[in-house]
Amino acid sequence: MKRIFKVILLSCITLVAFGQDPQFTQFYAAPLYHNPAFTGSGYAPRLIFNYRNQWPSLGANFVTTVVSVDHFFDKANSGVGIMMVDDAQGPRISNRELGLLYSYQMSLGGKSSLRMGLQGSYSKRGFDPSGLIFGDQLSNSGVSGTSQDPILGELLNYVDFLDVGTGFLFYNPKLFLGVSAYHLTEPANSFADKSSSDPTSGCQNGDCLPRKIMVNGGFNINLNHLVSASSNADREFTLTPTFLYKKQAQFSQLDLSLYATYTPLTLGMSYRGIPMKKVFNSFPNQDALTALVGFRMDNFSIGYSYDLTISGLGAGSGGSHEISFSYQLDKFENERTPYIKQRKKELACPKF
Repeated sequence: MKRIFKVILLSCITLVAFGQDPQFTQFYAAPLYHNPAFTGSGYAPRLIFNYRNQWPSLGANFVTTVVSVDHFFDKANSGVGIMMVDDAQGPRISNRELGLLYSYQMSLGGKSSLRMGLQGSYSKRGFDPSGLIFGDQLSNSGVSGTSQDPILGELLNYVDFLDVGTGFLFYNPKLFLGVSAYHLTEPANSFADKSSSDPTSGCQNGDCLPRKIMVNGGFNINLNHLVSASSNADREFTLTPTFLYKKQAQFSQLDLSLYATYTPLTLGMSYRGIPMKKVFNSFPNQDALTALVGFRMDNFSIGYSYDLTISGLGAGSGGSHEISFSYQLDKFENERTPYIKQRKKELACPKF
């Protein structure tokens, strides 16, 4: 989801910023970031690294890094995990987040299961006003001097807050469908100094972090019957259409993707946007076309994707580059319960 910031600093005494949470094109490769119910879905200790550089040709690009570790405890039917997020929103705004995640799995009979997840996070957002130009620095000869604008005395260099999210996930070997909700308490995250205001007044003037809703799913189409050679019997050959719908405040987007896997290789493409819906009542809601390539060998996987910007920013923005990396320890060989090995592939979402 594109993040758009409007900053009004010239001859004004307020600063207003509107934006959305960071996004990942490879949302299935960042499962804990998109739904806490995915915690422990690898059924073994797992490390995931995600990196995204959005609009690198612009002076105010967005760079997001997420690192997560999770594991599933079979006796408790539970997954636990930890996630760290670092998001640089141009050279002036940053966000660092540490989250603890928990999920519980219920069997629905047959091969279907339901997972319920919960996430608690601590976030610290920073703001660096150095280098900004204010109205009292402008003259006929250009920009000079140091600003004495009173707004500088009302701005905080950082704001921190606690946050809560939850999610549900239904899945079996053929399909998965998940719903997640974040910022349930809509925490205040304004950089304006509120020390003199009424602490019981709650969030005002849009200085809360709005709730975010995401719905994603996919269907796994097995094409192994098209491969008859005995040498290919153990290779996965699947076609997986997926979707991800995101809504936060007035912004919403839909990712439609298609992935073809013939292990160890995965190729994919996707479209992001809702062209029937207008942004600010005038611009088509469309963001990017994406191409992806991924590779999976044993417990190691890596993927790369590129977003071609098709919004008003155009290709001159530099698009978006994204890299995902995952390593899952293989503990299943030592398990005495045979069905645990099978559960390693129960989730139908793309893997590489």
